[in-house]
Amino acid sequence: MELIALLSTGKGTWGQVAGLIQKGEWEKIIVVGPAFAKEFQVQGVPFDFVEFDSDKSLIQLKKEFAKKLEGKFNGLEVALSIASGNGKEHMALQSALLSLPVGVRFTALTKDGVVFL
Repeated sequence: MELIALLSTGKGTWGQVAGLIQKGEWEKIIVVGPAFAKEFQVQGVPFDFVEFDSDKSLIQLKKEFAKKLEGKFNGLEVALSIASGNGKEHMALQSALLSLPVGVRFTALTKDGVVFL
């Protein structure tokens, strides 16, 4: 399964995303984040980074996500991590993914490993 992870405000949440990337078995990994998130790295794990402008309105942000993510997925369903970010970013990303269309399975890293919610 392909993973798309939102990486935004709250650097404490970056550990959750890094762990999820390292512990999961992903066919492809896409990390979306604002410009400051470009510094994020996971040792030895390649991923695509998609930058977005967090100052945009909800509707503008949804359109930006949809445009930048169109054609990036091979499957009909993606694993989605929204442990990082805020409500506006979460809503815009989920709405964009569903409009592509691609199904969404929420995922997180817990003490028991990678789980799908």
